[in-house]
Amino acid sequence: MTVLARIRWCLAILPLLCDPSPAYRPLVTKFLLSLHVLAAIVAVGPVTVAASMFPPSARKALAEPDSERAVSAVRLLHRICRVYGGVGIAVPVLGFATALSMGVLKDAWLIVSMLLTALAAMVLLALVLPRQEEILEGIGGTAVDAGTTARLAMFTGLFNLLWATVTILMIVRPGSTTGA
Repeated sequence: MTVLARIRWCLAILPLLCDPSPAYRPLVTKFLLSLHVLAAIVAVGPVTVAASMFPPSARKALAEPDSERAVSAVRLLHRICRVYGGVGIAVPVLGFATALSMGVLKDAWLIVSMLLTALAAMVLLALVLPRQEEILEGIGGTAVDAGTTARLAMFTGLFNLLWATVTILMIVRPGSTTGA
């Protein structure tokens, strides 16, 4: 199933899950929240760890380009970031469904969380993954600027900081009236 097909499927079941009869609303909300948290752990967790491990592993692979183990580690970390980054689309989709079910779509903490999530996705797609690919090409022979891994580490730190902030907002929910 392609990513686009997964998104269509999620959007197709959204109305069924987000507007259940009043008797089932608490159960559906708990179900959606559980899926949202599990998706965040399973999808975003590996990306944050792999992205953080990539710069030091890349420095090692660039220093030892003949080490198949070092090069394989860098390739694996990049693949984890790419694949789990794609799977991570489930996190905001399920989060939106949960917020809709809870009736908190207009809450400031949620709006800020959604904006930070979008920003984190842009950082991953526009800054982290392209630099990882550049470094992978450099290991194969193209010269890599010494500052590339340092900039990648900075962008990865920004990505992780954004996700940490979103996580804190999801837990604390400042100004929320949902009884957190």
